[in-house]
Amino acid sequence: MCKPQVKLSTPAMMAILMPAMMVSSAAYAGSVVQVTDSGGQPVLDAVVYAELASGPQPAKMANAEIQQKDKKFMPFVTVVQTGTSVSFPNNDTVRHHAYSFSPAKPFELKLYSGKPATPIVFDKAGTVVVGCNIHDQMVAYIHIVDTPYFAKTDAAGTARLPNMPAGKYVLKTWHPKQPTTASVQEQSLQMDSNNPAVTVKLNYKAV
Repeated sequence: MCKPQVKLSTPAMMAILMPAMMVSSAAYAGSVVQVTDSGGQPVLDAVVYAELASGPQPAKMANAEIQQKDKKFMPFVTVVQTGTSVSFPNNDTVRHHAYSFSPAKPFELKLYSGKPATPIVFDKAGTVVVGCNIHDQMVAYIHIVDTPYFAKTDAAGTARLPNMPAGKYVLKTWHPKQPTTASVQEQSLQMDSNNPAVTVKLNYKAV
């Protein structure tokens, strides 16, 4: 005898499928990353970022700001995703001339005060060293990454990555004091419901 077919309404089907959909797209709290240098000392201003092991990285439009105050660039290290617009307001009483010759984004903001009318768009991954043509002691670093999952360490060497979907990632760590010939340090990262803290030990002295 043939069993009668049971047809479910759309609401009933959604009630069955919704839990599975929620699991497949679950996002977990970002990992806590602890960064030390080769001597075991906590590292300030290390950039940590997670890239999906396969598939395209999510795009996210954003803006950032690096101000000039007390003849310093603030912050000293900035991390942004590719496509981010960065403004360079001059809050000093003297004029500055911000520039970079870095291949990832060469630019020049000639002597100015206040906020330039047009921000700089950083559309290529890499590291940009920013200087002032008037004050040689002024320097800042911008690390541009192809992922929205990034953070920067505090004085305790701790960073917290933002919420991320479950999956396999490559965790990368960069610091401005690493040798210019050194590759960005990498290690695997699995995001799931059991998300332990991650420790990164740099293979050079950063402190």
